[in-house]
Amino acid sequence: MTIQVFGHKSPDTDSTGSPIIWAWYLNEVKGENAEAVLLGEPNTEAAFMLDRWDLPKPRLIDGVEDGQPCVVVDTNNPAELPEGINGADIRAIIDHHKLVGGIETKGPIDITIRPLACTATIMLDLMGDDAAKMPDWAKGAALTCILSDTLEFRSPTTTDHDRATATRLAADLGLDISDYAAEMFAAKSDVSAFSDAELIRMDSKQYEVNGTKFRVSVLETTAPAMVLDRKASLIDSMSAVASEDGVDQVLLFVVDILNEEATLLVPNDLVKTVAEKSFGATVSGDTVVLPGVMSRKKQIIPNLSV
Repeated sequence: MTIQVFGHKSPDTDSTGSPIIWAWYLNEVKGENAEAVLLGEPNTEAAFMLDRWDLPKPRLIDGVEDGQPCVVVDTNNPAELPEGINGADIRAIIDHHKLVGGIETKGPIDITIRPLACTATIMLDLMGDDAAKMPDWAKGAALTCILSDTLEFRSPTTTDHDRATATRLAADLGLDISDYAAEMFAAKSDVSAFSDAELIRMDSKQYEVNGTKFRVSVLETTAPAMVLDRKASLIDSMSAVASEDGVDQVLLFVVDILNEEATLLVPNDLVKTVAEKSFGATVSGDTVVLPGVMSRKKQIIPNLSV
């Protein structure tokens, strides 16, 4: 059977590009039969990557069959994977997030989880000398993934190794990193075509704190006003999204990439308490600015308190 390679639900750039990169490696280097697939529509930046490097959008799936061979990338959290994932034949996990637990496999597998900013960086390391065989489109996808996950090296998750890998890829491709990142972030910032519910779910993860279930949503943008101008309708949509998704509350952080800060929407007293206890913020309205907060993985999730 074909090995399906996929990342998490609500695929961002890394969860779109890394499956494509690893499927290429399995097919062209390892001689296996692999297919990159997605667990949802890619976000606008990921769509830019596909268009920029002339890549077909991977097939969308909503579940996996028992015994389906697969490789999981950019997550190890069962809540972010298809129902029935524990019935699949997981061959490998490649990730850069904390170990969550809950995944069962049919036998011993290769698991690589490293404290780097991007799955694509880890993949190039795993390829070793074979990474030199990557075609330009694969190098372009890898560069896009790294610049996305590091916010062009602004994110505190950035390591020297991520930076060096991206710099090498950009040199191979003859690209100026700042110019290319500006194109990426412009694509990410154009959210005019999305409904409020789609925006809330676009880049989000479920997380529980002391029995309270949150959907933690992050919108990274160079044009925060485009999102914050919709503040009232976004706040109105939060309760419906929370109810539909089986969580108690949505936390929506609008990350201003250029000013390196996040604005948290504050629809009620629960979120006000979260802002005060988690970030030491003083809240006086329906938004609060959190200077220096850029990363859900390193700065938001670890600090959440109710």
